[in-house]
Amino acid sequence: MTPVATASAVQAPSAHASVSRPNMASVGTIVWLSSELMFFAGLFAMYFTIRSVVPALWTENTDKLNVPYAAANTLILVISSVWCQFGVWKAEQFQPARTGSLLQVRLWGMREWYALTYVFGAIFVSGQVLEYAHLVSDGVKINSDAYGSVFYLTTGFHALHVTGGLIAFLLIIGRTFLTRRFGHAEATGAIVTSYYWHFVDVVWIALFATIYLLK
Repeated sequence: MTPVATASAVQAPSAHASVSRPNMASVGTIVWLSSELMFFAGLFAMYFTIRSVVPALWTENTDKLNVPYAAANTLILVISSVWCQFGVWKAEQFQPARTGSLLQVRLWGMREWYALTYVFGAIFVSGQVLEYAHLVSDGVKINSDAYGSVFYLTTGFHALHVTGGLIAFLLIIGRTFLTRRFGHAEATGAIVTSYYWHFVDVVWIALFATIYLLK
């Protein structure tokens, strides 16, 4: 065997090893979110099926919905996704925390942007709880009729998912205080959390359009 052939044979395995592989955490999160999508698809199917059977309940109850209030609450959740994406960019740059004053927003790190995302998400959930209180006082309860049942089931399950996202943000933020080095594993955790948050954001936009706009 010639020296050139020997060199080629030695280099071949290293070239094969350089082929990049998909991040298993990201792939796993996407697969899991696909199952969550099927879950919400079932909720949507339930909503439209019952609505087609007893449309009179929708005529009676949808006027009790405060659409401007729900729209403002929706905007809060949408804005939280913007803050979340800013945090993702900082995580990709391996910058866990701010490098300057708290007032210097351009120097914020992932921690500050995720904390702001958490605040906006918490405001959204609190807004939903307040809306529930008003609807219950107006007679729209989960056990009052079919409309009340599907309304609280669809929006309630979404609120639980948002709460789960808030807990995930707390874990990611807390991890930045405990780890000595913010590396690839920490950045991956922050990024896959953003996938989930954007998912619940998109699902809520669909719920808002279905429940509040398509009366």
